[in-house]
Amino acid sequence: MRLFTKNAKVINRVISLPIDQIIPNPAQPRKVFELGDLECLATSIMENGLLQPLTVRMNDSGEYELISGERRLKAAKLAKLQELPCIVMETDEKQSAIYALIENIQRQNLNFFEEAIAIKKLITDWNITQEEASKRLGKAQSTIANKLRLLRFTEKQQKKMMEAGLTERHARTLLKLDEDQMIDKAIYYIEQKNLNVKQTEKYVQTLIAEEKPSRTYIPVIKDVRIFFNTINRAVETMQRAGINAKTEQIKEENFIQYIVKIPIGK
Repeated sequence: MRLFTKNAKVINRVISLPIDQIIPNPAQPRKVFELGDLECLATSIMENGLLQPLTVRMNDSGEYELISGERRLKAAKLAKLQELPCIVMETDEKQSAIYALIENIQRQNLNFFEEAIAIKKLITDWNITQEEASKRLGKAQSTIANKLRLLRFTEKQQKKMMEAGLTERHARTLLKLDEDQMIDKAIYYIEQKNLNVKQTEKYVQTLIAEEKPSRTYIPVIKDVRIFFNTINRAVETMQRAGINAKTEQIKEENFIQYIVKIPIGK
């Protein structure tokens, strides 16, 4: 049976490349690669070979730059492979960055902070809007906006949340807190009590209630004589200092006019 016609065009042909000629993708959004996971994959590669080719492109320097498959590349290096099957694509740096992000999102290899960082980098580096990013990544614009809001947390807080095993929904609940100290307190408490999202929402509401300043009521002093006494003491102090200050009270129907006369020295 013939699979191709005589004039069939071969697109994205698989070629074999020396492993040391493949350089990492500078736009790779995934930052954490578990060694145990890589070792398992390396063992599988040694037993069965690399079943899925890497995707690369020729960059402006004439190097083969990885588009997708960094986890497979790292595992292949552990397996001490010398050559790897690769699909060479004709694409620019911008599209390469998008492909790398899409692959990781589709494979769910990124944690939610890595994904937010990658989306922000994509928008910033290539000067595109959230709307364009949502179209290219196949996500609603509101989803993109919500993910970018997660970057309000400091790097230290992000690391604590990941180490504590918090989910994206946990993190989005913590966005309701304004103070870093309160966020740090919440992360620690959620981890210690192993709170689910619903329990976290209730806990955050209690923290918000604590953050609201209680109303301070200043009692109104209706007896104005207390204020007059304060003024009189001030005048007496000036008189003792040699200043011939005088006071005068004029009582009107709705108010009292209190006049302090201080002579101007010549």
